[in-house]
Amino acid sequence: MRTIKLGSSTLDVPVVAIGAMRLNSLDRAGAETFVNTALDAGANFFDHADIYGDGECEEIFSGAVGMSSSVREKLILQSKCGIRKGSFDFSREHILASVDGILKRLRTDYLDALLLHRPDALVEPEEVAAAFDQLEAEGKVRHFGVSNQTPNQIELLKKYVRQPLVANQLQLSITNATMITRGFYVNMETDKAVDRDGGILDYCRLHSVTIQPWSPFQFGFFEGVFLNNAKFPELNKKIDEVAASHAVSNTTIAIAWLLRHPAKMQPITGTMNLQRLLDCCKASEVELSREEWYAISTAAGNELP
Repeated sequence: MRTIKLGSSTLDVPVVAIGAMRLNSLDRAGAETFVNTALDAGANFFDHADIYGDGECEEIFSGAVGMSSSVREKLILQSKCGIRKGSFDFSREHILASVDGILKRLRTDYLDALLLHRPDALVEPEEVAAAFDQLEAEGKVRHFGVSNQTPNQIELLKKYVRQPLVANQLQLSITNATMITRGFYVNMETDKAVDRDGGILDYCRLHSVTIQPWSPFQFGFFEGVFLNNAKFPELNKKIDEVAASHAVSNTTIAIAWLLRHPAKMQPITGTMNLQRLLDCCKASEVELSREEWYAISTAAGNELP
């Protein structure tokens, strides 16, 4: 598995991260097989959140991997906190309590990365900074980041937070790629030119923040996957053509399209299907040409001016 640096840190991470949101859909044996299949493919970066299965997914993971000190050394563990039922909460008290719960469920003493999950409109950045300082001083978290945040939201945190924010987890796929494609239509009187994210793509590149695309196969907001979907005939035709030329699956090409972008992104998978998991990991070995990348983008409806 190819690796990249996580943001401005010195931590080498696989270019494909394994999302654990649906791990509680598997039984114990299935979870063990899933985790070991990922590790055998070189995908040792696992993305969690305290709300996934209300913590159950983290417990299942630690049991499936047989967590011990020797096992922990081989893993890169990331989790997220800040979402509560009916609200978001970036208070110092909630962040600290969340991390303690995460560590207990994962049966580990530290997280390699902690992300703030969804922006909290009532955030007091001084409290975030205090929580991060305490977590770092106690050795509970080694790197910090955010999820679903705009440049100005990140800048507000950075005014108070000392630690580099190394990652920003954002919804991004071939069909949900306005952060990329709006650049095609700069200064044009078309809806596709509207900047809806404050230029987050360029911001992350300028500030060495790794973008972690979530839902890399989704269209809309959890409306379904675009692969093999009759709603996207031209896109699937082109993806299938490119997949055949590389002798890989369409799943592999969908991830390879994200990896081809020079921002050096780290897509987060969500599948619990072993073959699709391996197909996602295979994307690490595929580099699309410029022509292939643009052809797929155009087939998704992003006609060049």
